[in-house]
Amino acid sequence: MLRSVGAVVVDGLSMFEFGIVCEVFGIDRTDDGIPPFDFRICGAEPGRPVRTKLGLDLVPSHGLDALDDVDLVAVPATTIHRGQDPAVLDALRRADERGALLLTVCSGTFLLAEAGILDGRRATTHWMYTDRLAREYPEVEVDPDVLFVDDGNIVSSAGTAAGIDACLHLVRRELGSEVANIMARRMVVPPQREGGQRQFIPQPVPACDDDSLREVLDWAVEHLSEPHTVASLAARAFVSPRTFARRFADETGTTPVRWLTSQRVLRARHLLESTELDLEAVARESGFASAALLRHHFRRVVGVTPSAYRDTFSAVA
Repeated sequence: MLRSVGAVVVDGLSMFEFGIVCEVFGIDRTDDGIPPFDFRICGAEPGRPVRTKLGLDLVPSHGLDALDDVDLVAVPATTIHRGQDPAVLDALRRADERGALLLTVCSGTFLLAEAGILDGRRATTHWMYTDRLAREYPEVEVDPDVLFVDDGNIVSSAGTAAGIDACLHLVRRELGSEVANIMARRMVVPPQREGGQRQFIPQPVPACDDDSLREVLDWAVEHLSEPHTVASLAARAFVSPRTFARRFADETGTTPVRWLTSQRVLRARHLLESTELDLEAVARESGFASAALLRHHFRRVVGVTPSAYRDTFSAVA
């Protein structure tokens, strides 16, 4: 269970990415029914100021030894360079060796790479740095197209705001989708975004009525139990199926079918957590034709069966 979090701060710290970690794990939301986190800001020397990219100083209240018993070690973005503090790298290695969760935001991935923790493992970082990560650390399997990578006890995120996606994913994975959804509503962000980094890489993008597409997506989410096809969604957007599919991919980085499936799995997760509906009813309410189809997609997306997920996260007494 995720109950304690240590954020590692070093010189060159990026304040926005650090702020994401603080927003998700450092704010007391017990009034919303979210369990509190023991949140620690950890530096090489407690009380010694860390210089941030903004030129401001941040003073960590904990040393690196405070990372030795936390459930999650978070590494926000920092200036990329070789020769990071050996004490910091050793602390990260110790965390990995004891099986702690490790989260990197944007260029924070480079610290895990320098520590050798990512050798032979899949990871990502900001799209501007993926080529550099692959070149400088050839043992790392770099995925340049995703918002985040979940590789067991290590979750690495792409640039800046993708850190929100990675943090909420970890909360959803460890504490359930209801907790993640509450956090997302408070932060005024989607509980789960679709697509990957390629939608943010500079490239010619065909003109698209964003508001029109958003209206169709919002309508589809409100009517997930109904059957949908690319053709039916395109008709609602008043464009051809081919044009709709192309614009959809340009805006979201994924296909309409994959997006619908992920939204239906999200709905199923919520129903499994908050109701006693049997699997056939959950399948109907979330838009799957049968419990068998629900099981297939749920296990592929979530990694466990619907029944196992309910056993872990059901809030129904």
